[in-house]
Parts: sequence; structure tokens; C-alpha cells
Amino acid sequence: MIPKDKIISQLEGLGIRNVNDVFYNLSTAQLVERALYRREGTLAHFGPLVVRTGQHTGRSPNDKFIVKEPTNQDKIWWGKVNCALDKEKFTHLYHKMQAYIQNKDIYVQDCFAGADPEYRMNLRVITETAWHNLFASNLFIKPKSKEELEQHTPEFTVIDMPNFHATPKLDGTNSEVFVTINFEEKLVLIGGTSYAGEIKKSIFTVLNYILPQKNVMSMHCSANIGKDGDVAVLFGLSGTGKTTLSADPNRRLIGDDEHGWSDKGVFNFEGGCYAKMIRLSEEAEPEIYGVTRKFGTVLENVAMDANTRLLDLDDDTLTENTRAAYPLTFIDNTEPSEMGGHPKNIIMLTADAFGVLPPVSKLDYNQAMYHFLSGYTAKVAGTEKGITEPKATFSTCFGAPFMVLHPSVYAKLLGEKIIKHDVKCWLLNTGWTGGPYGEGQRMKIRYTRAMLNAILNGELDKVETCTDPVFGVEVPVSCPEVPSEVLNQKSTWKDKEKYDATAKKLAGMFHENFKQFAEDVSKDVLNAGPKTF
Repeated sequence: MIPKDKIISQLEGLGIRNVNDVFYNLSTAQLVERALYRREGTLAHFGPLVVRTGQHTGRSPNDKFIVKEPTNQDKIWWGKVNCALDKEKFTHLYHKMQAYIQNKDIYVQDCFAGADPEYRMNLRVITETAWHNLFASNLFIKPKSKEELEQHTPEFTVIDMPNFHATPKLDGTNSEVFVTINFEEKLVLIGGTSYAGEIKKSIFTVLNYILPQKNVMSMHCSANIGKDGDVAVLFGLSGTGKTTLSADPNRRLIGDDEHGWSDKGVFNFEGGCYAKMIRLSEEAEPEIYGVTRKFGTVLENVAMDANTRLLDLDDDTLTENTRAAYPLTFIDNTEPSEMGGHPKNIIMLTADAFGVLPPVSKLDYNQAMYHFLSGYTAKVAGTEKGITEPKATFSTCFGAPFMVLHPSVYAKLLGEKIIKHDVKCWLLNTGWTGGPYGEGQRMKIRYTRAMLNAILNGELDKVETCTDPVFGVEVPVSCPEVPSEVLNQKSTWKDKEKYDATAKKLAGMFHENFKQFAEDVSKDVLNAGPKTF
């Protein structure tokens, strides 16, 4: 264990002084005890810690800032996603936060981001609540030995103070909430929100800046590995099924959300999972359901009976975005190294709220590049503040809120690796069928799993396909354990004319969105989208 006086000295180097108690790298049990003592949460039946995040039950994308300075001003994709903050404003905000921290207990967690030792980043997370520190302990990679911990020197530090609020007029923020990243000082400051997901996503954003400059593709995806060592990567935004579909009893889970792809293969950025809980089914998702019955799991905004302490996973009173944060070890079938070889299959997940994209389709290289840059899906209720029902969106690289460099940087890396390793690419629609949201129904998870299994075991490679007349992708005409009519979206609609009109509408949206990339891609990629009418 690092001596306390050394930790205090390091904190003083950050300008954090005159604190009350410093709780350093507490165990899961100790953090749970502290959270209960401080009344930050309550224990549910079987032992998970249930917490509430207040008014912020999802990310605040409009409150994320990057400090603009000479080393990054020409590299970052500035705009609505990556908003600039002056160094002076950052310094002023940081000084106020330093003053706020005085005379308070703080929790310090030293951990890592990145399973591959060659690209691993030493990380320190400083929080004012015990449960946020437990969240960090669950989500990031823990030192495996006393010696490893003693040798830990932070490369990046997250300071998370939910009860400290910004003053927009003085601090240059959009609201009292802020997530600010300073690459020069290697600092992340978070305040004004208790939504713990901001901690993990801020570090994902950091890695999305650092790793591509080292020729490592950073990806918003889940990944698993089969018995024969075949790796599958599943791109997708929150709510599209990354976590659910990658947790497969027949395949070892590498990770459920954030990965890098180096010259050696795929590796997880994290040491845990952050899964949606709303209407979780024990039958359909037994691996994830099991974590709701384990001590150490953190459950955000999940409903619970105050007397029996039994959970109600169907209750969306507080939010649709109920969450569980838990270590990867809570899933029975995981890959211990959190690493794998080069992918054999890439699956791009979309939750099509219009209900017109094929449930499964094969993409050629140009189509894969088109759909990766498009990142079409539907924002699912609760994932971001103000989203109360699915809304069609295009999120570049299936993760625009976290992409710091220009999209062409990520696309170029992905394209090179797809060609070099002869990777097969697919589009899997986990959204609506039989009509759009409000008329149709969500695709049954057992059908989606069957389609994914057929991709991974090679069965769909042998199946006859037909070209979708609007979207131009190759659609299998049959799939084991899936009714043939399900594979043809138009056949599931009662009103065929409405289907045609809706498909054409979505095609137009694709084309309108892709105009921003017209100068950055080849003509073949530009022409790989839906047909114009």
C-alpha cells in the first residue's frame, strides 16, 4: 500500500489541500460500508447497492468541454460535440473546485484503462462519494498486486465532485453541470451531476484522442471470442444491444462497451460493465440478470421495495436509463486477459425506430465504411437528458459524443484493418419491425440472437441473399430459428405503401447526413448508401 503521506503529497501537487480524510483504494466491502454509513444508498435483496442520481439520470452531452491549447487546437474535431473551453476558464473553475474540496472526505482509486500493457493508461479517480469510487473500482482495471499498486503513477486524473456546481456566466459553461478535459494538464473535472457514467465516458473520450495517434483504433463496441479463438466486434450506441448480445454463454466476453484494436488484436479499455437494467429478463439475459443478485454491484435508479428490498426491474418511474455497474468477473464466461486476436466479424448494431432496415444484412467494404461513418440508430429513452422516447439519429462512428478527432481518422484506421485482416461486416437491426415505433414492435431478442449466432458460426455465409431495393445491402433469405417473413421487413408491415414511403424517407435522411463526409471519402463509399429517388 502506498503510504498515506505520499498520497497526500501527490494530492497537494494537484492543488488539493486541507482535506479531512483520504480513503485510498478501499475494497468493495469497505466502499459499500462507507456508502451505507453516509446514506448514499441502500442494500437490496442479495446485496447490490442501490443508489439514486437525482435529476441527472443520463449523460449531459451539452456540458462536455475540452480545453483548447496549442498542442490540440489543430487535431480536435471542434464543433457541437467537442466544445472548446479557454484555459483561463478552466483554471478559474479548478481553483473553485479546489476550495470546495477543502475539509471534505475524499476517496481515491488508482486503477488502469486498457487491458493491453503496451497501451495501458495509469488512472487516478478522486471522488467525494464512496459509491462513485465503487463505480470506478468496478468499471476500470484494478492493480493485480501490492507491487503493481505501489508502482502506479497516475498519467490522467479524474476529479469528480457531483455536489460542486459551476456558475455559467463566470465559468464559461452551459449550465451548472460540467465535464471538462484538459489534455495538457492530464485532468478531467466533473461536477454538478451524480450520473456516474460521466466518469467512464470521460476516460473513453481521452483514449479516443490518444490511441489513434498511436495507430490504435478506438471503438465504441462490445467484443467476445469463440471457442476457436474467433473474435467478434459489435459496434453500437447505448440501447442497441452491445452488452446484451456480447454476453453469450458459448463465447467468452472480452468487454461490453469500449475497446482498442492494435496490430496485435482487440483489447478492452475497462474492467467492468455498465449495463441497462430496464425490463431485464432473466430468461433472455441470464448472465446480466445474475449481477442484480451480487454484492458489489451498483444499481443506479433501479426501483426497490423499501420493506422487502426486492428489485422491480420493470419500473421506469425514475428513468428508462436504469443501470448496473459491475466487474467483468461477475459474468461467468469472460476472457481473463480481456484481449483477443483480430476480429473475424464486425457487426454494426442499429435500433431502427422507423422499422424499415433489414433485420440482418451483409455489407461490402464500401457499405461498411458508409454505415460506420453514418452511425445510424435511435437514441433510446433516458440515455441522455431530455430523451423520453426513441429518436432517429446519426452518431458518427457509432459514438460521436466521445470521438475527439475528425471521423475520417477513425474511418481510415478501421478501413485499413478490415482490408488487412479480411474482416466480414454486417448490419444487425435490433429495432422495430412490423411498423415504426408506436405501431410496430421491438425485434424479439431470440431472433436477433439467432441471426447473430448464424453470423458467428458461418451459416449466413452459405445462405442465398437478395439485394434490398432501397438500402442496397445483401439480405439473407433464410436464417436458422428465424421465420423467413421476419427477414423481409416489408412483409411484416400491413401497409406496404407506407413502408415504401418510410424507407424512402430514411434513405433521404442518410443522404442528407452523409453530405458532411462527401469530401473525405472515395466515390465508391459515397455511392454505397441507400438509393436516391
